[in-house]
Amino acid sequence: MSSTKYDLIVVGSGPGGYVAAIRASQLGLKTAVVEAAELGGICLNWGCIPTKALIKSAQVFEYINHSEDYGIKVKGAEMDFGGMIKRSRDVAGGMSKGIQFLFKKNKIDQLLGWGKVQPGKKVEVEDKDGKKTVYTADHIIIATGGRARELPALKIDNEKIVGYRKAMVLDKKPEKMVVVGSGAIGVEFAYVYSAIGTEVTIVEFMDRIVPNEDEEVSKALERIYKKKGINIMTSTEVTGVDTKGKGCKVTVKDKKGKESVIECDVVLSAVGVVSNVENIGLEDVGVLVEKGKIKVDEYYRTNMPGYYAIGDVTPGQALAHVASAEGIICVEKIAGHHPEPMDYNNIPGCTYCVPEIASVGYTEAQAKEAGYEVKVGKFPFSASGKASAAGAKDGFVKLVFDAKYGELLGAHMIGANVTEMIAEIVAIRKLETTGHELIKTVHPHPTMSEAVMEAAAAAYDEVIHI
Repeated sequence: MSSTKYDLIVVGSGPGGYVAAIRASQLGLKTAVVEAAELGGICLNWGCIPTKALIKSAQVFEYINHSEDYGIKVKGAEMDFGGMIKRSRDVAGGMSKGIQFLFKKNKIDQLLGWGKVQPGKKVEVEDKDGKKTVYTADHIIIATGGRARELPALKIDNEKIVGYRKAMVLDKKPEKMVVVGSGAIGVEFAYVYSAIGTEVTIVEFMDRIVPNEDEEVSKALERIYKKKGINIMTSTEVTGVDTKGKGCKVTVKDKKGKESVIECDVVLSAVGVVSNVENIGLEDVGVLVEKGKIKVDEYYRTNMPGYYAIGDVTPGQALAHVASAEGIICVEKIAGHHPEPMDYNNIPGCTYCVPEIASVGYTEAQAKEAGYEVKVGKFPFSASGKASAAGAKDGFVKLVFDAKYGELLGAHMIGANVTEMIAEIVAIRKLETTGHELIKTVHPHPTMSEAVMEAAAAAYDEVIHI
C-alpha cells in the first residue's frame, strides 16, 4: 500500500515527470508519480515514439518502391495500413512498460488517477472509480504537459477533423488528406501519409513551411515535398470545414483574400500545442499562470514555496528533451545540489520528416537581428560521398558564425540522419568551440557528419570538396 507522505510528488509521468522522479529517487528522495493515463505521457504513447515508428514504416515502403534505384527488383509490394498502425502501437506499448520497470527499479510509487494540487503541499488523486485520496509531500512538481491546440474554424471531432492522436490510429488509409499547420507534427504526418499513397495538401498560415527554421531549410523542404507530390499552400488560412457530406470541404483563403475549396476524406489539425493547466488545482494553491503557462524561475520554482513546474506547462520550448533536462535541474536543486540553469538558446530542435531537419541556436536572420556580423558556411549533401552512396543527396548543413570571435551562433541541417548529427553542434557550442577549431577537428570519412567540418571550412573559405 502506498504511503500518503512523500519527499516529492510529481504530477504527470511524461518525459519531464518520469525523468524528474527517477533522478529524485537516485538522490534519495521518497518519490511518487501521479498519472491519469499511460505511463510515459504523450511523448511515449501518442507523440515522439509512435510517430517515429510510423515514419520508419513509411520510409521502408518508400525504399521498396524505389528499390530499383539500388539495383534491386521487388514485385507486388503492398502497404498494410493496419499492420503499420499496430507496429507503432506495439512500439509505444513496449516503451511504456519500460517506464514501469524503471519505476519499480527506483522504488517510485505510482498513484493512478487525476491529480490536483492543493494548498498545504497536498495532492488529491481521484481514481477511475471516483475515489479520492490526499497525499502530502515536501515538494510537488507539476508536469502535466500539453495537448493539441484547436482553432475556432477547425473543431476536432476525431472523425473527419482529427488531431495527432487520432492521425496515428485511423481505421483506414485516407485517399485525400489536408494537413493544417506545417510545424514538426504537420510535416511529419504529411510525409507518412504521402509516402503510403494518400494525396496530401499542407495549408500553412505563415509565408513558408516549417516557419521556425532557417529560411533556406524551409525552401529546401518545400522543393523536396513538391517533388514527392505533396501540395503546399502557404500564406493561407482555413476559414471553415464542411463535414456534412461523405468527406470534408475545406474552405481556404489566401493572402489576397481569394477563397477556394479543397475536398478530402480527413483534415489533420496540427496547429501547435497548449498547456494542460486547467482543472489541476492551480487557482486553489495560488500558483501564477501567465499567457497559459506556469511562471517559474531558473530552477522551476513557482511563486508558491514547495510547488514547481517543468515541461510544456512552462514557457520554455515544448520539447521532450527540454522537459527531461528541466526535471533533472529542478530535483537536483531540491536535493541541495548546485545545477547550472538551462541555456535555452542551445536546445536542439529536430523534425523527423524525410529528409530530416535539425537546428540549434540562431538562424542567419536572427543572428543579424541580434547585431552580429556573420560568416555563413554551407555544405550540400550532393557533394558528400556517403550521401551519394546512400542515395540521400538532398539537403545541406549550414553554419552561422560570429565573424569577430568565431563563435558558432547557429546550425541548420536538412538531410538524412541529421537529427543524429546535431548533438555534435550542441556539444561544441556548450564548450565554446570556434570555427577554426571545428575545421581542425578531423571527421571520419565517408560520413554524413563530415559535412559539419566542410560547412565550417566553407565559412572561412577553406572548403575542399565544393
